[in-house]
Parts: sequence; structure tokens; C-alpha cells
Amino acid sequence: MSHLYELFFAPFADFGFMRRALAGCLALALGSGPVGLMLVMRRMSLMGDAMSHAVLPGAAIGFLVAGLSLPAMSVGGFVAGVLVALMAGLATRFTGVKEDASFAAFFLMSLALGVLIVSKSGSNVDLMHILFGSVLAVDSAALVLIASVATVTLFTLAVIYRPLMLESLDPVFMRAVGAKGGLWHLLFLMLVVLNLVAGFQALGTLMAVGLMMLPAITARLWSHSVGGMMLTSVSVAFASGLGGLLLSYHFELSSGPAIILLAGVVYLFSLLFAPAGGALPRYIRSRHFEQ
Repeated sequence: MSHLYELFFAPFADFGFMRRALAGCLALALGSGPVGLMLVMRRMSLMGDAMSHAVLPGAAIGFLVAGLSLPAMSVGGFVAGVLVALMAGLATRFTGVKEDASFAAFFLMSLALGVLIVSKSGSNVDLMHILFGSVLAVDSAALVLIASVATVTLFTLAVIYRPLMLESLDPVFMRAVGAKGGLWHLLFLMLVVLNLVAGFQALGTLMAVGLMMLPAITARLWSHSVGGMMLTSVSVAFASGLGGLLLSYHFELSSGPAIILLAGVVYLFSLLFAPAGGALPRYIRSRHFEQ
């Protein structure tokens, strides 16, 4: 019993930074899980990756202005992400370029600009902090920001859930009845940016999208209902955070990659054994129908 306590509970009971990291992972799971699932359902999975890179130049400019200041980097990242979303949307609306291609073009430019800014004016340590973060270094201010973003996300999704789902499933009908589908789409993209900004405080810009997308993709393999997928997405994200923190503590691993790799292991397991879409259950069902 004491061995189990030392393994699973002692790190959080003995160290405040571990408790803050765990609370941050819970808040990120509650906010990023549903948003990631909506991206998957709207066939926008790669746009999550694009938006995670889009916040980098804004965060880099905030870093140049105020150093490792939470408000400056957060505001800069949010503004940069929204600008990229608007420019990609305008490029799609007024040209023949598809939305995913527009996002790809703008995120590549944003990533290059952000890395150039930080590498020119900062150190390699500063660049690593922005790109990869450290959930173990989350302080009270960052925790309040992450929790606030999760609260705003859940409240906003509850309000716009119906029009957002309708815009996802039948945008032609929304335009026919005069509904403002573009408004809901933009508001949703702002939620994506907001959660990525919160995520990069703990995991960095390159890892934040992993906690948003991997649990969401995994959830599609475990359930057919939207509610079940949301619950699964949040659960997988939090379990990955908890497991990654424990692995990081006991084996002296980098916390962010440990969390994302554990989420990846859950995804690989789900590919084989998940009841709704795993390869083995699908094979068993197909054999049953053949007989």
C-alpha cells in the first residue's frame, strides 16, 4: 500500500509544483478536449496544428517587449492567432484557394517569423521555453489563466453548440436560411486560438496542439455519440496529463513530451482495441456478419 502511495500520490502530496501542474492539466483537458473534438468533427484536424504555430510570432513579440511575461505573451499569441485566422479566411473567401491551404501558407510564414524573432533577440533557452514549455513550471498566474480559458470555452460552447453543429453538418442550409455561419466559424476559431494560447503556457506551442488533437481523435474510436466522445476526449487528455507527470517525476523525463507521447500510446491502443472504431472489433464484427 505504501508503495502505491509513493508511486501515485506522494509526488502531488509533497510538492506544490506537481499539484499546480496536475490542476493545469485538468483545466487544459476540460478546455482543449471539446475544442479538439469539434475540430475533428469539422474535418479541421490539421488546422489545429496550423493555429498552434500561428500564435508563435505574437508570443515572441510579447517576449521581446516584456520578457517571459504571462500577459504580454498571451495577448500577443492571441492577437497573432486571430489575425492568421482572419487572413486565411479572407484569402479563401476572395480567391480560389481552399481554407486548409490558406491556413497552411499562413502558419508556415508565422512559424518562420516567430522562430526568427526569438532566435535573433533571445537565447536558445528562451526559444525552447516558447516552443516546448514546461508544465512543471506553471505558477499561480498561469494556472488562473488556463482555468479561466477552460471556463470561457465550456460556457461559449454551451451557448453556440447548436448553430456550430449545424454550420459543421449543413453550411448550405445555414446560408439558405440567412444564418450567420461565418460568425460561428470565426468564434470557434477564436476559441481554438484561446486554448492554444493557454496550452502553450504549459506545454509550448508545439506540444499544446497534441493535447488538443490526440485525445479528440482517440475519442472517435470509443464512442458514436457526441456526448460520449466529449467525455472520452476530456478523460484521455487528463489521464495523459496525470500519467505524463508521474513518468516525468519518477524517470526524470521532460513533462510535455511525456504527456503527449502517453496520449499517443492511448491512441495506438485504441486503433487496435477501441469498440467503436478499433481494428480488432471491426474485424470481429465483419467475421460475424460473414457467417
